[in-house]
Amino acid sequence: MMFRTEEGVTDIVETRPIPEENQIRRSKEPDFLITGIKKNVFILGLVSLFTDIASEMLYPVVPIFLTAVLGAPMTVVGLIEGIAEGTASFLKVITGWYSDKIGKRKPFVLSGYSISAISKPLIAFAYTWPLVLVARVMDRFGKGVRTSARDALIADSCDPCQRGKSYGLHRTLDTIGAVLGPAIAIMILYLTNNDYRLLFLIAFIPGLIGVLFVMFFVSERKNIVDTKISFKVSQFGRDFKVFLLITSIFAVGNSSDVFLILRAQDLGFSVYAVLLCYILYNVIFAIGAFPAGILSDKLGRRNLMTCGFLIFACVYVGFALTAENSYVWLLFVVYGLYAALTDGIGRAYVVDLVPSDKRATALGIYHTVIGIMMLFANLIAGILWDLIGAPAPFIYGAMAAVVSAVMLIVLMPMKTKPIEEKIF
Repeated sequence: MMFRTEEGVTDIVETRPIPEENQIRRSKEPDFLITGIKKNVFILGLVSLFTDIASEMLYPVVPIFLTAVLGAPMTVVGLIEGIAEGTASFLKVITGWYSDKIGKRKPFVLSGYSISAISKPLIAFAYTWPLVLVARVMDRFGKGVRTSARDALIADSCDPCQRGKSYGLHRTLDTIGAVLGPAIAIMILYLTNNDYRLLFLIAFIPGLIGVLFVMFFVSERKNIVDTKISFKVSQFGRDFKVFLLITSIFAVGNSSDVFLILRAQDLGFSVYAVLLCYILYNVIFAIGAFPAGILSDKLGRRNLMTCGFLIFACVYVGFALTAENSYVWLLFVVYGLYAALTDGIGRAYVVDLVPSDKRATALGIYHTVIGIMMLFANLIAGILWDLIGAPAPFIYGAMAAVVSAVMLIVLMPMKTKPIEEKIF
């Protein structure tokens, strides 16, 4: 509180109990297999691993299926990705808010993974691009239902001092699935003489395994219920609002990885070579995410995310200017490093900046804003590619990344203390 005297305004330190929602909540649950990692975090990582096997069996193949088999133009590819991701983004804030309102996470996680699993085989029946759009929207609908609640459940399950490590492990396991998915896709396509439709049907199996893991092995603790929670960004502090602005500027230049895949194909890569590049990217992502999360606990989220944004800019400039196939392999490697430095760390950063009873809402707002910006990013990238040429969307994305990196350095504190550890 503040007290006015003749000499001016003086801060008075008031000693009182820390409100329950602002206390450090250290889990009494023992570590599970890895020091500092709780069972829920590990199981949710396995769920993401199997789900990503299913998703990544399809993700690098669908744009090729659209353009080479169904004859869709690049603008349609951008439209499908934009609408699909936009759908997920709008849902993330709604389901995140409702998860906080009722104090539950698991129902959203289970239903979200179930919807995504069911969507995978639908593409097998597509003979025109609109059905691919329906399947992709359904898949992203499931992602929108589960993501905010799942990320909040990870934060609920771990100690604040192990937050970066926990998110890092989750992203590592998730990305191992992203490595295995394209590898399985290559094997299936090779053995079936490029039978894309059979591949889409088989992708249902690992998705179903992920759903069963959630159903039988994920638990949740009782959370504080705050009926006053709203969608308004104004309920959060200055740092969260600034971080949201910075990441939205970055996202409006961060088009779908589909454009990297198609750029590699544009430079003469075969379908198999493109899939191997994508596997290589995910290998680096998987290797780097866990140690990057640990480093962010020690060195601060801002520093690592700034490095990630600058690496992204360099990679995008490389994709715009390169004409050599050998450089494309290197660019995918470095792109994996960017992902390791930003994906899980960004989520941990958001959780650091908000009260524990508003985590899912804040994560939902964060994912929604990014998704809306990426909707525009995908549409802009498709239009730039069609009207100007393949390098144009990458130059545009690099510029947005540099602006975002500068804003992070100038506007965000060097190291943010988790809000649970602050006394208000």
